[in-house]
Amino acid sequence: MMINLTGKKAQIACGLLCCCSMVYAQSNDNSEVLTLHTDWEFSQVGTDVWRTAVVPGTVHQDLIHHNLIPSPFYGTNEQKIQWIENEDWEYKTAFTITADQLKRDDAQLTFEGLDTYADVYLNGALLLKADNMFVGYTIPVKKYLRSGENLLHIYFHSPIRQTLPQYASNGFNYPADNDHHEKHLSVFSRKAPYSYGWDWGIRMVTSGVWRPVTIRFYDAASISDYHVKQLSLTDQVAKLSNELEINNILPHPLQAEIKINTSLEGEQESAISQTVILQPGINHVCIPTEVVSPVRWMPNGWGAPTLYDFSAQIITEGNIVAEQSHRIGLRTVRLVNEKDADGESFYFEVNGIPMFAKGANYIPQDALLTNVTTERYQTLFRDIKEANMNIVRVWGGGTYEDDRFYNLADENGILVWQDFMFACTPYPSDPTFLKRVEAEACYNIRRLRNHPSLAMWCGNNEILEALKYWGYQKKYTPEIYREMMTGYDKLFRELLPAKVKELDADRFYIHSSPYLANWGRPESWGIGDSHNWGVWYGKKPFESLDTDLPRFMSEFGFQSFPEMKTIATFASPEDYEIESEVMNAHQKSSIGNDLIRTYMERDYIVPEKFEDFVYVGLVLQGQGIRHGLEAHRRNRPYCMGTLYWQLNDSWPVVSWSGIDYYGNWKALHYQAKRAFAPIHINPIRQNDSLCVYLLSDRPDTMEKMTLEMKITDFEGKKSGKTIQLKSLSIPANTSQCVYKAKPDDLLSLIERKSSETSQSSAEKRLSEVFRHCFMQLTLKDKSGHTVAETVYFFEKTKDLLLPETNITCKMKQTDGKCELTLLSPALAKDVFIEIPLQGARFSDNFFDLLPGERKTVVITSPQIKKGKELPLKLKHIRETYN
Repeated sequence: MMINLTGKKAQIACGLLCCCSMVYAQSNDNSEVLTLHTDWEFSQVGTDVWRTAVVPGTVHQDLIHHNLIPSPFYGTNEQKIQWIENEDWEYKTAFTITADQLKRDDAQLTFEGLDTYADVYLNGALLLKADNMFVGYTIPVKKYLRSGENLLHIYFHSPIRQTLPQYASNGFNYPADNDHHEKHLSVFSRKAPYSYGWDWGIRMVTSGVWRPVTIRFYDAASISDYHVKQLSLTDQVAKLSNELEINNILPHPLQAEIKINTSLEGEQESAISQTVILQPGINHVCIPTEVVSPVRWMPNGWGAPTLYDFSAQIITEGNIVAEQSHRIGLRTVRLVNEKDADGESFYFEVNGIPMFAKGANYIPQDALLTNVTTERYQTLFRDIKEANMNIVRVWGGGTYEDDRFYNLADENGILVWQDFMFACTPYPSDPTFLKRVEAEACYNIRRLRNHPSLAMWCGNNEILEALKYWGYQKKYTPEIYREMMTGYDKLFRELLPAKVKELDADRFYIHSSPYLANWGRPESWGIGDSHNWGVWYGKKPFESLDTDLPRFMSEFGFQSFPEMKTIATFASPEDYEIESEVMNAHQKSSIGNDLIRTYMERDYIVPEKFEDFVYVGLVLQGQGIRHGLEAHRRNRPYCMGTLYWQLNDSWPVVSWSGIDYYGNWKALHYQAKRAFAPIHINPIRQNDSLCVYLLSDRPDTMEKMTLEMKITDFEGKKSGKTIQLKSLSIPANTSQCVYKAKPDDLLSLIERKSSETSQSSAEKRLSEVFRHCFMQLTLKDKSGHTVAETVYFFEKTKDLLLPETNITCKMKQTDGKCELTLLSPALAKDVFIEIPLQGARFSDNFFDLLPGERKTVVITSPQIKKGKELPLKLKHIRETYN
């Protein structure tokens, strides 16, 4: 989708005229596309020194390639690269056009992304002055092209110096505290906010051609937008409208055949043709189609995410002159946000069924966006799916993601909560800024609306909460504060909802997340979605998540260091101290390290060695966030979703992520996988009782299930009899308590209590027993197959009498795979298998190895080779006590 710089318009049938047009789908027409990704050079303005450049890319990457700056991620090098943002940069290339290409009716030059302030020249003509990173541009350029060599030149203005005059005349500094500069200039530019720094992010204010550049030669007409709009859906039929925006570039009316093809898994479902007269300029054509007995797109865990292939062709004089295609999922998604007895609900209803949302908040995968390869996108969605997630939130401080992201979400059944790119600060609302935002909204709504994964639009992240609760009333004058509130309404209550209603009316829009609930105000928790930072900023214990319940948890989280092999990529052994200069350079939260230690002291014995502190911190993060995920699932239908902060990292850093920059799963991601399992056993101490819940997100009821519970000591000796609950029914999409017992009742199962035993001595004995035993819970189906299992410890880890033990390991290695068989004579708690290969995948990790249990773990990585010894470390909690 690109900003359209062509002329006249004509309307044939009902349709929408938007401020943008698009070119992004695959094509089998007779046009010719020239990709302009070679022979680029760049230069720092004022030096006249030109060096080779990579496009798509950024100036930072080109400087790294030529060894002109050090690796930004290493040590404290972030400080050494800040000069780049203050400079102007030029990029240029030459390309050849043939005489035959110039015989085509027109040529379109397309920039899918320019970062950010860029003047584009072609053969001496100024084509474009770009000012928004979040839009693409399509420009008719035939009249500027020459047979033979053509010169394309782009002048990138410093995003800092470009906005200094606006800052100087503004009269106040915006409260964009994540902008790591004394002058908060980020708010003035429509550019990825996180590039200016964040409380998990490096500051790298980039410039460059960050998305593809092409020239398309074509005849007669082009499709600038193709929207497959679902009108209705039943089990019998799906009714759709194929809405096309077509540009007839000829000076006279053009008779054309519009052909719509629909297929499923290569088998044609339907083909419809319609003859139209295209007037010169923009035309809108709507063609209805039906799919009989439609197969619905289903979210992960509920069925297959079925996708139909739709294509639209323009045929003139027997030639296909233009074509676009989309993969379409037929489904209904509704965000139910209605007043009820408890406040206001907030949940997704998919294909008519309320869905408990399980997922995380996504940030850009790299500080240098063009580093993100197709393989990295594929790995990310494999990670999301394997963790049993069904939704991901694209957070508003990053970017509108690449098409590959949404395609993979479609293919994997992952719903997308899409923020507009505004976060954590008020923004300007002057006419120029609003015009840029309108173009951005048009571009991205039209680009993304065909994706079945797209579930909703959200205006911003935490801006209304900031305006109400972050002290701006005291920090600014009443006039400035009123200006901020008025600007908020213009952007998020007027402009953006109007564009969603105009261009994507069937999708839910909410102006902010959260829109009312605040973690410091319990009376608000029953209304809508919540960002609960009582754990972390509020220093509340993880157990508070059992009672501080939202209707939908859209953010909560806890930090950890990445594992040692990731730390080794940015630090030397002499830096391996919590408060070393290098560690602090990679810890962007000023209170982060102190809070990690504070929470660790509550639940664990704090290790002395740095490496052990890192490991226990990973365990702490995983167990703590799992506690919250289980609390949210347990309390459905009052709470109907949980998205922890955050899924991933943009550089190697101490952060709230569950997956580090190199793709290594932290303990958090393994614990999320367990807590998000379709069927999950959740034992929990509630008041003076142990309660066991069975949580189901399956769409079907499971009958004749058996739950077995047995208590075992840490050396593997079974204590007492096994408890069996038979003939259990687990209804679809439910949480139910199936067992409740007081701890002393459990003790009576372990040992016979004397009638003469006093209450105080019984409690003492209870504490002693529970410090060296655990409960193993196993759920089996009617055939005896294990459906779910978990282990429950009666005391905090620091209070357990963990035994010293040695884990034996047998290794079987082939190319790409290593199979481990682990065995321990006594309990080894929170076992961490560590190898020095970045991004290696483990079938399991950060698990409890039970006494006498043989545990098989499969590690996969293309770097694993048969016959080449794989260095391996095994760590468990008790080892950190030495």
